[in-house]
Amino acid sequence: MSAGYGTRLAPLTNHTPKCLVPIKGYPLLGYWLDLLLPQHIEKVLINTHYLPDLVDDYLRDHKYASLVETAYEEKLLGTAGTILSNKDFLDKSDFFVAHADNLTKFNFKDFIDAHNRRLDFVEITMMTFDSDVPSSCGIVVENPDGIVLQFFEKVENPPSRRANAAVYIMSRNVLDFIGTINKDVIDISVDIIPNFLGKIQTFHNNQYHRDIGTPESLALANNEFIK
Repeated sequence: MSAGYGTRLAPLTNHTPKCLVPIKGYPLLGYWLDLLLPQHIEKVLINTHYLPDLVDDYLRDHKYASLVETAYEEKLLGTAGTILSNKDFLDKSDFFVAHADNLTKFNFKDFIDAHNRRLDFVEITMMTFDSDVPSSCGIVVENPDGIVLQFFEKVENPPSRRANAAVYIMSRNVLDFIGTINKDVIDISVDIIPNFLGKIQTFHNNQYHRDIGTPESLALANNEFIK
C-alpha cells in the first residue's frame, strides 16, 4: 500500500511520495522490498496514486524490478478496495498485505509459519507491536491464545499499547468477503477487521516497527533504526 499523500510529513512530501521518504538515506519502500524479496514472496504489487511517476522511476532501476508490478489508482480505493481491484493478481492463494509507510524489521519466515499453523477458524494473521502513541493506532484486545476479540481504531483512551501494525497475511475468504461490500472506498481497519473479530490471530513484532506518519516519528526512526 503505497498510494498515500503523506500530508502530515509536508513539506517533505510536497515533492516526494511518502513511500519514498528516506530513513538513513534509504527509501521506505526499499526496506520493504529487501525484506520480502526474493526468498519468501513470489511477486509484489504496489499501488500508486500520488506522484506515481517517481515511484515507477524508483522501481524501474531496483534490483528486484522483475518481481514488482504497479497498479495506478486514479481515485483512491481504500486499503481493502485496492485488494479487491487487484484480485486477479492474487491467484487463489493466501496473500500478504503491508502499508509501505511503516518502517519495520521482523523474521518474515516466522510470520509465514505462524499463519500456516493457525487454527482452522482463523482467516487473518495480524502483526502487532507496542506503540508509544497508542491513541494514533488501532489497538487490539486479545485472548490468551492471541485471537483478536476487540479492536479500537484511533480512540483517545485505548485499553492498551498493543497495536495493529497494518501488516497481514489474509486467506482467500477475506478477499471473497471484500467483494460483498458495496462501497466505493473500502478500508481494512473500518470494514474488514470488525467483521473478522474472533477470526484474527496476532503475530507480535518485538524487533522493530514504527509508523512513519509524522515528522516526530520520522526523526525517531532516523535516530534509532539499525539496518
